[in-house]
Amino acid sequence: MDDLFFNQDHIMIQDMVREFAESEIMPIARELDEEEKFPTELVKQMGELGLMGINVPEKYGGSGLDMVAYATAVMGLARADASVAITMAAHTSLGTLPILLHGSDEQKKTYLPKLASGEVIGAFGLTEPEAGSDAGSTKTMAVKKGDDYIVNGGKIFITNAGKAGLLSFTSQIKHEDKLLGIGAFVIPTATAGLEIGPKEKKMGWRASDTRQLFFHNMKIPSSAMLGDPTDGFRTFLKTLTSGRISVGALAVGTAQGAYERALQYSTEREAFGRPINNFQSVSFKLADMATDIEASKLLIYHAAWMKDQNKDIVKEAAMAKLFASETAMRVATDAIQIHGGYGYVKEYDVERYFRDAKILEIGEGTSEIQRLIISREILKELQHNAL
Repeated sequence: MDDLFFNQDHIMIQDMVREFAESEIMPIARELDEEEKFPTELVKQMGELGLMGINVPEKYGGSGLDMVAYATAVMGLARADASVAITMAAHTSLGTLPILLHGSDEQKKTYLPKLASGEVIGAFGLTEPEAGSDAGSTKTMAVKKGDDYIVNGGKIFITNAGKAGLLSFTSQIKHEDKLLGIGAFVIPTATAGLEIGPKEKKMGWRASDTRQLFFHNMKIPSSAMLGDPTDGFRTFLKTLTSGRISVGALAVGTAQGAYERALQYSTEREAFGRPINNFQSVSFKLADMATDIEASKLLIYHAAWMKDQNKDIVKEAAMAKLFASETAMRVATDAIQIHGGYGYVKEYDVERYFRDAKILEIGEGTSEIQRLIISREILKELQHNAL
């Protein structure tokens, strides 16, 4: 696989992230989870390593690396702790990507260097109480008033919201009582009228920061808009497509971490006088886990490589996210089964991987939505080939 998708930059990133994960993240991952403690110091270190700006061009202070490198970094972080990985991934893919895709020259010069260094953390506001899978039903409203917009509404389940210094968000746009569609804005989180709710208490990803946002007559300048007034829907569709590679990479890392612990445990735990991996019921589970993880990696790297070649990845990203996220859930479940009763207690990390895995089938588009996208794309291909 390395020969197929990797160059020297990718190998360097893989080695660097593995060393960082094993020396800095793994020793404190359980503590971060139990205390629901945001990994502030680790974020600072990731900024120093260039991971917070891995996809930002060098002219803006970033590492200027490609999607394959990004996916490799996310996998390596998630292998140690999914909370740390999603903090970096949400900042990079969701918080930074909209500005990279549709920001003006001024917005890029103003915001990208601080995002790339990790000095400022980014967040992206899309999901609303009535607009989850149906993101087109956005209710947040930005009404043009002179040279400004007045924004009212809110967002839910926003990763990094309480720690972010910069927020991109989608909103309905209204000019002179006429709805123009969904647009996107980028604002500092210190903007008056933006209320950030309390931290959500979650089953998994407990060290990441997830909150609700409220916009109360929030006044923002027209210059805060990303792209044209009706570019927002296109902005978030592109962001979500790339975000599916992010979550797929998160899933591969989560599955890898759970699998490695199950494999190690299976060599140490004995039953009936021999290691439990000598029994077919366990060895077959390990075989299936390893196979599914390898298949997930190939799907993720293929989608990432296609993205780097500027190819259409709607179908490939959905397939990769779907298979990898469901693999993570299966692998984490089987890892607990291999551990038996020990898998259910916090002394062993597999219960943390299990809790962290479930959200992967929900975030960035549920499994049901991925199947809808995939079926739509293959039917489009069928129709095109028939012409």
